[in-house]
Amino acid sequence: MILVLGSSGQVASELRCLTGVEAVGRPDLDFCDLGSISKVIEGAQPSAVINAAAYTSVDAAEGDAEVAQMINSDAPAEVARVCRSLDIPLVHISTDYVFDGTKSRPYLPEDDCNPQSVYGASKRAGEVAIAGSGCRHVILRTSWVFSRHGSNFVKTMLRLGRERGRLSVVSDQIGGPTSAAAIAKCCVAIAGRMTLDPELGGTFHFSGAPSVSWLEFAREIFSASGVDVELTPIATDVYPTRARRPSYSALDCQSTCDTFAVSQPNWRDDLLGVLSDLGEVK
Repeated sequence: MILVLGSSGQVASELRCLTGVEAVGRPDLDFCDLGSISKVIEGAQPSAVINAAAYTSVDAAEGDAEVAQMINSDAPAEVARVCRSLDIPLVHISTDYVFDGTKSRPYLPEDDCNPQSVYGASKRAGEVAIAGSGCRHVILRTSWVFSRHGSNFVKTMLRLGRERGRLSVVSDQIGGPTSAAAIAKCCVAIAGRMTLDPELGGTFHFSGAPSVSWLEFAREIFSASGVDVELTPIATDVYPTRARRPSYSALDCQSTCDTFAVSQPNWRDDLLGVLSDLGEVK
């Protein structure tokens, strides 16, 4: 059995739909209570752990650094400690926001990190803690997550598009939209391979292709759903946010595909699936 830490987030919700997986969240597991972590993992005695719990409110983290650090760094460090003591592999989901966005080609897993936000810094601290823990691990960075669950760009665009009929969308941030379902399947595949091969581990990337801007993503959402919206491109500095986002965060996923025999997903195909689940396909 693979134990998933977290039960209500986008990826955790998709992981709960897969066979051989058991998810645990609040109140049994609270990442602000480190003592609950060992109780949950040791009690479950899983073959592997997938950490899908995180503080993901990027802008809110700017004023909530202590809690973001606890959930995204201190708690994963404790997860890694417990996994090491039980000699079980850990798959930890991380983010493209560990990069500063200054490159002009897709980021490799070994590229230098330089997070520009509290959220990004807390996630990077979690990566460092896990890598230094001595536990068997894979850190899987992903980006621009969307699904039928929770709050995400796809659902926000559909809501605002219908409410307003005209939207301004950032056109100078580039990344790879990734469905939570694809991430969930990739995590399970990685965890399965790690239970068979103790030598597998390290930092890897997994995101949807091709890379696009938020504006291009929005256009595809409205085209596929048949919602008529007038879109205006705007620059990031015209739409300031509390937290700074990387302007370019495309991820090179080749090593992940080669090592774990997975395919990089086409986000357009996955988008149609999500829109269908939401009853939004034209």
